[in-house]
Amino acid sequence: MGKTRFMVILGIIFSLFISSTYAQSCTKYDFASNQVFSACSDLPYLNSYLHWTYNPSSQNLQIAFRRTGMSSSRWVAWAINPSSQGMVGSQAIVAFQKSDGTMRAYTSPITTYRTGLQEGDLSFPVSDLSATFSNNEIIVFATLKLQNNSSSSTLNQVWQEGPLSNDSPRMHLTTGPNVQSMGTLNLLSGESKTTSSGAVNLKIKQIHGILNAVSWGILMPSGAIIARYIKVFPSADPAWFYLHVTCQLLAYILGVAGFGTGLHLGNQSPGVTYLAHRVIGIVLFSIATLQLSALLLRPKKDHKYRIYWTVYHRSFGYAILVLSIINIFKGLDILNPEKIWKIAYVGILVALAALAVILEVITWFVVVRRKKSAANAEKLPYTINDTNGGSRIQQSLV
Repeated sequence: MGKTRFMVILGIIFSLFISSTYAQSCTKYDFASNQVFSACSDLPYLNSYLHWTYNPSSQNLQIAFRRTGMSSSRWVAWAINPSSQGMVGSQAIVAFQKSDGTMRAYTSPITTYRTGLQEGDLSFPVSDLSATFSNNEIIVFATLKLQNNSSSSTLNQVWQEGPLSNDSPRMHLTTGPNVQSMGTLNLLSGESKTTSSGAVNLKIKQIHGILNAVSWGILMPSGAIIARYIKVFPSADPAWFYLHVTCQLLAYILGVAGFGTGLHLGNQSPGVTYLAHRVIGIVLFSIATLQLSALLLRPKKDHKYRIYWTVYHRSFGYAILVLSIINIFKGLDILNPEKIWKIAYVGILVALAALAVILEVITWFVVVRRKKSAANAEKLPYTINDTNGGSRIQQSLV
């Protein structure tokens, strides 16, 4: 009897699992409005499904995007990216339930990673746009006129969901399924493929941010601190110089790597340009390359042009520090990581600034004391000590 009951229970569980899986297939879904679509796809992430009917001759695409397991405090979006794979550059259809219970569905072109999903016209006409929310499921309906699309029937698609605040979409998660929910869709064959480009691009962005934060934001200021404060101690010469060069050279190498990843990200998203961030990055790379050449072009200490070189080198050095910090914060705003990363970087800047203040006080104390000692030495007269009819000149040294 025990074995029989166990087998019955196991059979029930297995049948429920099969029926649940079977029910979740888009091919068995019946729309309440009795709409029928010629094809559908079970999207692999975020409990989402796409139904469509495509007319190749007119390039009309009628779609229904479904997202199950929803609450009224979240938004959904489905998009086509005509230029590349990924979020930026995509032409999105957004829907959510407002606080008064009505549904809002609208179009939104995505031009930045920090989008607020503002309403705007897409690169192709959209008609029959509507949305429903029932049984914890949002369905978005629309008809797209893909007149600007290429002759290929394969599209880059992106789908997403996120939280609402005061009837406005807020930033979705940047980990897990939320950065994997993209791929290609063949409208004729129905073949749907996911791509890891979103996760890869996010990883590249993180690497780009870390490289630049460490190089321009930490190593460069550290090298400047060494050059300004450590060299005042005679015993630190020439060790301070080699420390300074090593620190700045390592910063430059990492900075070039960060610059390269930035160019790669720019090429991956041709429709989006963070102009200020890009321009500052190019200026930083150019000035840093000039500074590096100073190792070969540096005049000797007694050269008559040494003073001009010193002014140029210090001016460009301070310019790099200021521009680096500005650009790192711009990068943080673009990437929008967790707040702990910005707090950590601010903490590092505060620590470096506090160290600079302490060393500034010590430096002034050392310099002033050295000048005072030199002045006292110049004021002391020569003394004559003649004990045997001769004379001896003696100078006091400090």
